Amino acid sequence: MERVRFSLVPDHKGMVWDLLLYVPTVIALVAMAAKFWYGGEANLAYLLSFLASFFLIAGANRILKTRLMLLPSAPIAIEVGKQNTRLILRNGAHIDLVKELRFYSDYAGRSFGLAGLDGSGKRLQFVFHKGQFSDERNYKSVLDALRAVS
Repeated sequence: MERVRFSLVPDHKGMVWDLLLYVPTVIALVAMAAKFWYGGEANLAYLLSFLASFFLIAGANRILKTRLMLLPSAPIAIEVGKQNTRLILRNGAHIDLVKELRFYSDYAGRSFGLAGLDGSGKRLQFVFHKGQFSDERNYKSVLDALRAVS
């Protein structure tokens, strides 16, 4: 099997869904934290503030890295070969997953995860969404290629 390259595109539709999920959650947590802070329940306010900041960071990372691919460490292409799977990042770096390649697809068929060890033995994980591929055929092709090598 020769190396096959799949280019990724920003997933604007998925970004809207993520915004609809994370923005109200963070606003509700901040509002409840403020209510408890001024109500004299400082410990509960700290907990809710922590949760709000966690969801803010997780949501921003998901939107900026996997949906819009704006961060330097965001994959912009996948090259699947028999010996290894290569991920090309926005900053121009290449990551070769050479050992213990694991492929995880969800039951709904809307996303999949890819994990493995790079050349230095560091375990890396990546999530890809259906909307990041130009069309349905391209998405199914990458799934078939990854199933064949993992």
